[in-house]
Amino acid sequence: MPAALPPRLFEAPAAFPYAWETDCCVFVPMDRAAYTASIFLDRRIVPASDTTLTIPLADLQPPAAALTTGWIFHLAHCGSTLLARALDRPLSGLVLREPLILRQLGVEAAARTPANIQPRLALAAALLGRRYDAAPPTIIKANVPVNMLLPAIAGQSPAAPAIFLHFPLTAYLLAILRSPNHRQWVRFITDELGPGLTSLVGPLPENEAARAAALWLAQMRAFAAAMACMPNSHSLDAETLFTAPAPVLAAATALFGQPASPAEIHAITTGPLFTTYSKNPALAFDNATRAAREAELAKTLAPELAIARQWLTPRLAAYPLPPRLPRPLVTGAPRRDLV
Repeated sequence: MPAALPPRLFEAPAAFPYAWETDCCVFVPMDRAAYTASIFLDRRIVPASDTTLTIPLADLQPPAAALTTGWIFHLAHCGSTLLARALDRPLSGLVLREPLILRQLGVEAAARTPANIQPRLALAAALLGRRYDAAPPTIIKANVPVNMLLPAIAGQSPAAPAIFLHFPLTAYLLAILRSPNHRQWVRFITDELGPGLTSLVGPLPENEAARAAALWLAQMRAFAAAMACMPNSHSLDAETLFTAPAPVLAAATALFGQPASPAEIHAITTGPLFTTYSKNPALAFDNATRAAREAELAKTLAPELAIARQWLTPRLAAYPLPPRLPRPLVTGAPRRDLV
């Protein structure tokens, strides 16, 4: 191996693959405390130190078979950070929340003119799948641009355990149209991923509410297609996570090969994680607060919900969805139609 490579680079997670730069990968130092402190592994990462190491891709030759990795795919603003942090226990495997290198690949895939995405995705899988000695498998929480990579991920890792966390249409619209900042995000992400979204749902509308519906439809179609290729994947309506977190956590830990005891699950689901805002633990927030907010938003956003449905209904004829995603994670949980 080249002398510049850290020892055991493809075995131990001490050097984290932070970002792609031209024909290189930039690594930052991490330890278990740094991974736990990094609620996100994008530009908000909290590395173990400020040093970086840039390695040419030509010097990075991953092993032929990457270690098993679990996945959480989601639509955004539907509880994925809460679920990922609930799975991140002291003796669990690593839970990697929104690695930037995957987001970068997703944006490239959405542009529909990707260059060498497959080898970089294989390299990313090998590097992100590393674990501490004897630890359970790593879990990766993706983000919205990574949904543009789903055909490639399903092709490379069809047997991977995965959760497809989602909202039905109305709940999703209430979540992502609820504030000016969220609306700005909708415009930004749909512009950024425009060609990829268009390939899934046709031309994007200009109206804000209709565009949010287009974003939802594109991602749900990507989810349905990926689940058809990934037999060890399961769907999860976010409402089940919020209202019945203990069964969700029990099923998720079992799926990802790091089962938790009933006592552990009780401590997590009744503890501070479920009474604060998952992206900012300094803010108080719980399911009752969420439900009350959603009920109020349903009134104030009713005209925009109607506009979104008016756009979506004829579009579904050309770009159909199943009534529900298959294989619910929690057997017997209430299931809502997607539309």
